[in-house]
Amino acid sequence: MKFTGKVWKFGDNVDTDAIIPARYLNTSDHQVLAAHCMEDADPDFVKKIKPGDIIVAGVNFGCGSSREHAPIAIKVAGISCVVARSFARIFYRNAFNMGLPIFESDALWGMVAEGGEIEVDGDSGKIAITGGNREPLPVNPIPPFMQELIRDGGLMQHLSRKKR
Repeated sequence: MKFTGKVWKFGDNVDTDAIIPARYLNTSDHQVLAAHCMEDADPDFVKKIKPGDIIVAGVNFGCGSSREHAPIAIKVAGISCVVARSFARIFYRNAFNMGLPIFESDALWGMVAEGGEIEVDGDSGKIAITGGNREPLPVNPIPPFMQELIRDGGLMQHLSRKKR
């Protein structure tokens, strides 16, 4: 699994209310959720991103409530993956359950600027910063079972494929 895209940076402790504000949780329409992704952190975020772009964040990304809406909003908005210094545990699991690839890298946040481009190789566990002469940064590769969840679009789709 390789992901290449423009970087959008966010700091530490980005909570699920910043990812998808609670005022939009009365809908189950994924496109509506995506239209408001990161709205309280950056009101123009969804207008600026392109499909395949990557969020790079600090520590404890996705803290707060356990809402599954947060990784859905990110994924459907077109973000290919999220790389953070660390994730809140419930967000970590929800992201895989919803089919959103996430990676932990302590070093990347301080080495890449917003607007830069990176390539995340989830198979080899390396992140390359485009335009730099740096060695690739290590990142924990996604375990094979979690790769299956992502390829299948999330846990529910994965389970329905297994029943066939």
